[in-house]
Amino acid sequence: MTFLPRTNNAAFLIVLIFVEALFATFQSYAAPPCTPVGLTCEHLLNPLGIDAPAPRLSWRLDDTRKGAKQTAYQLYVGTDSVEVSRGKANVWQLGKVMLDTQLSTYAGKTLQPFTKYYWRIDAWDKDGKPSASSVASFETGLMNSKNWQGSWISDGTDVALKPAPYFRKTFETTKKIKSARAYIAAGGLYELSLNGKKVGNHRLDPMYTRFDRRTLYVAYDVTSQLQNGKNAIGVLLGNGWYNHQSTAVWFFDKAPWRARPTFCLDLRITYTDGSVETITSGKDWKTALSPIIFNSIYTAEHYDARLEQPGWNTVPFDDSKWKDIIYRAAPSTNIVAQAVHPIRNVETIPARSITKINDTVFVYDLGRTIAGVSQIRVKGLAGTTLRLKHAERLYKNGRVDQSNIDAHYRPTDTTDPFQTDIFILSGKGEETFMPHFNYKGFQYVEVTSSHPIELVKENLTGYFMHSDVPVAGQVKSANPTLDKIWWATNNSYLSNLFGYPTDCPQREKNGWTGDAHIAIETGLYNFDGITIYEKWLADHRDEQQPNGVLPSIIPTGGWGYEWGNGPDWTSTIALIPWNIYLFYGDNKILADNYNNIKRYVDHINEQSPSGLTSWGLGDWVPVKSKSPVEFTSSIYYFTDVSILAKTAKLLGKQGDSGLYSALATKIKNAFNAKYLNKETGSYGSGLQTELSTPLVWGLVPDELKSKVAANLAKRVEEDNNHIDVGLLGTKAILNALSENGHSDLAYKVASQETFPSWGWWIANGATTLYENWPIDAKSDISMNHIMFGEIGAWYYKALGGIKPDPMQPGFKNVLLEPHFVTGLDHFEATHNGPQGMIRSLWKRSGKGVTYSVTIPPNSTATLKLPNSAASQKLQAGTYQFDVTL
Repeated sequence: MTFLPRTNNAAFLIVLIFVEALFATFQSYAAPPCTPVGLTCEHLLNPLGIDAPAPRLSWRLDDTRKGAKQTAYQLYVGTDSVEVSRGKANVWQLGKVMLDTQLSTYAGKTLQPFTKYYWRIDAWDKDGKPSASSVASFETGLMNSKNWQGSWISDGTDVALKPAPYFRKTFETTKKIKSARAYIAAGGLYELSLNGKKVGNHRLDPMYTRFDRRTLYVAYDVTSQLQNGKNAIGVLLGNGWYNHQSTAVWFFDKAPWRARPTFCLDLRITYTDGSVETITSGKDWKTALSPIIFNSIYTAEHYDARLEQPGWNTVPFDDSKWKDIIYRAAPSTNIVAQAVHPIRNVETIPARSITKINDTVFVYDLGRTIAGVSQIRVKGLAGTTLRLKHAERLYKNGRVDQSNIDAHYRPTDTTDPFQTDIFILSGKGEETFMPHFNYKGFQYVEVTSSHPIELVKENLTGYFMHSDVPVAGQVKSANPTLDKIWWATNNSYLSNLFGYPTDCPQREKNGWTGDAHIAIETGLYNFDGITIYEKWLADHRDEQQPNGVLPSIIPTGGWGYEWGNGPDWTSTIALIPWNIYLFYGDNKILADNYNNIKRYVDHINEQSPSGLTSWGLGDWVPVKSKSPVEFTSSIYYFTDVSILAKTAKLLGKQGDSGLYSALATKIKNAFNAKYLNKETGSYGSGLQTELSTPLVWGLVPDELKSKVAANLAKRVEEDNNHIDVGLLGTKAILNALSENGHSDLAYKVASQETFPSWGWWIANGATTLYENWPIDAKSDISMNHIMFGEIGAWYYKALGGIKPDPMQPGFKNVLLEPHFVTGLDHFEATHNGPQGMIRSLWKRSGKGVTYSVTIPPNSTATLKLPNSAASQKLQAGTYQFDVTL
C-alpha cells in the first residue's frame, strides 16, 4: 500500500514516507508466525490402526505473508500428549532440520502394536521465528499377523448357500474401561455391531483385494459403545468379491480364493488399572442365517423381513437355537491394515419425482445418475414382495431400461435379477430397507409390488456412495456448460472409486487399468486420493506375474491376462506412481513399485526388440477414426520407459537410469522413423490421435513441435472443431493444442455442445460422463464412465494454468501458464495441494485480462503469461496482474 498523495510539500512527503516505513515495520511484527497445520500421518488425519513401521508425517503452514516459507523444522513423537505439547518426546525427537520440506518419515524407536502416539511439529518461518503446531496423533494396529489372537471362523463351507450369516458373542467386563479397540479382518464383507448398534459409518469393508495374497483389516475405537457389565458383539457377513455367486463374462464366480465368507476379530479392552483383555472370535461364538437371503456386490440384495430376529446383536437375545461356528483357514497369511479413506454414504439425494404407472408399479427419478443404493420406507401386508429395479434410463413408456448396462451379465436362472433388490415385507408397520453389501449405478428406481401399495416421492431416497476422499479442487467459469462438464466428470470419478478405481458402477465394477490412468490427473486435481491409489498399486503388485505381465482389470479373479492388457492399458504400473509423486512430492509409491515397473518394461523389451509394440487395445471407442494399435501402444511403452529412467535417477540407481534412458531414445527413434514425416510435420495418416499423442508424451523433435501442432490444429478445424478421438486421444487432444499455441481452439473443442463432444452429453441431460459419444449407441453406452474424463484435469492445466513442477514436485514450485481463451470471460481454479491452496483466477476487462494468483506458504511459482517472452518467479502470496491482449 502507499500513503503518498499528490503534493509539492517536501516536508509533508518526508513525514509520510517515515509513517509508511513505521507501518510496514508494524505489519511485520504483527503478522502471525507460520504455524504448522493440517498434520497427517500416512496422508490421513489422526489415523487409527496403521501398520507402517516408518509412517510418513506431513503438514502445511498457515502463514498469509508474502514470501512465507519454512526455513527449518523439528519433530516430537511420544506416548504422552501433554509431554509432546511441551516439546518433550520419549519415542523420537528429531533435532532442528534446516530444510523447507513438509514431509518426514518416522525414524525413531521401533513402533509398538496397539499404541497411540502423539506428535507435533515446530517450524521456523522466513525470519527464523519458531512456531509449534497443535498435537496430532496416530495409533498403531497389530503391526504383525502374529499379534492376532482370534481365530478365523465361519458358519460353513458351502459357497452356494445364499443367506448371509449372523454371528454373535456375549461377554462381561468387571473393571472400569479406559479404552477399547476392535480389529476385524474378513474374507468377504462385514458389518460389525456392539450392543445393538453398528460400529462406525463405513460401507463395504474391507476393500476388494486379491484375497488369497492380501487380506485387509479395519480398526475401530469402540470405547463409547462398550458398557460396564454384559456386552454383545454382532457380525453380519456378506459375499462381496470373495464369494461371488452371480455369473458374468468376467468369471468372478471362478476366482481361485472363492469360499464361504469368514472373519477374524480381536476386541482389545484396556482397563484403567492398566490391564488388557482381548475378546476374540472363536468356538464360543454362535451363528444363524440372517434375513438377507441373497447378496451380490455385482447385482443386488434380497431381504426377507419376516426372518428378522430382533435384538440378535444385544445381550438379552436368546441364541439357544443358533448353531456353533466352524474354524476356517485365513484367506491369506498377509493380513494388513486398511489405511485408506473408507467408502461411505457420502451424499443423500431425495427423489426428485415419482411416476405412478399403476397400483403396483412406481418409477422414481433421483434427477441425476449416481453410484450407490436406494432406501425405501413402506407399509404393506406381510409377504408383499417389492422389486426395486435400478437403471440409468427409461423406455418411452416410462418403465426403467437396463439394456445399456446388463450386456455382460450371464444369469443361469431368474432368481438373481440385475440391479434389482428384492424386499419382502413383514407387515409390522412402516419398514425400511437399504442394501448392506451392494451398490449400483442408477438414476431411476422402478418399484414393483406383488400387492397394491401406496407410495409417495418421500418414500425413496438415494445415497451416493464412494470412497470418501477429501475434496482438493474447485472450478468456476463464465460458461455454464463448462461447469456442468466439470461437475459431471467429478460425479463419474467418484462413482468409480470404491477402494480402487473402476470403469462403471453397474455392469462391470471392474478396475480397468486404462480408464484409471486416463483419469489420474482429473482425480488428483479434484480429490485427495493418494490412499486409494497406494492401495491399488499394492493390488498391482499382488496381480503381477513373475515375467512382469499385468491383467487389464485389477483386482481380478483371473480374467484379463489374455485380453486388454498392454502398455496402453497397464501403464498404470508406471503412470499412477509417477503422477502421485508429481502431485504429492512423496516418492514412496515409486520406490514401492520400482521393481514392478522394471519387470513390466523388461518384458515388453524382450517381446519387442525393435522398440515398437502392437500389444494393446488401441484408441478405444473412437468417434470415427482409429489410429493403429502399434502407434498408440509404442507411445505408452516409451512413456513407461521414460518414467522408469527418471525414477531410477531419483532413487539413485544410476546404472538403470542410463540403461532405460537409452532404451527410451531407441523407442523414440524407431517410432519417428516409422510414423513421422519430417518434411510435412505429420504423423501416420494425420488423425487427431496420431498428431496429439506424440506431442503430449514427448516424442516429437523440438524443432518440429510447432509444425506438428499446426497440422493438428488444421485437422481439428477440418473436423469442424470437434473431437475425432477415442480413449487415448482424449487424454492428449486438448492438452496438445493448449500446450502448443492453440489454446483458443482447444477451448472451442472443449465447450462444444453439438455431437461429438462432452457438451453434447450435457445438452442432452447428462449428469455424469458416458461411455460412448453418440447417446443412442447400440453398445458401449454406460451412462456413468470415467474413461473420457481427462477434460476435468485440462481445466486446471490449460485454463487455470496450474501444473506441478517435476523438478520440485508436490507443488513446491507451481508451474503457472494460464490461457485466457477467446470466448470465455471468467475462469477460476483452486487446488489444495501438499503446501496449501493454489488459486488461479482471471477476468476479462476491456481489451485485457485481470489475473490473480495465490501461491501457498513454502511454495514458489514460475509464471508465464500470454504475450510475455520471459517467465516470472513468484514467492508465496497473492498477486494481481493486468494483462493486455
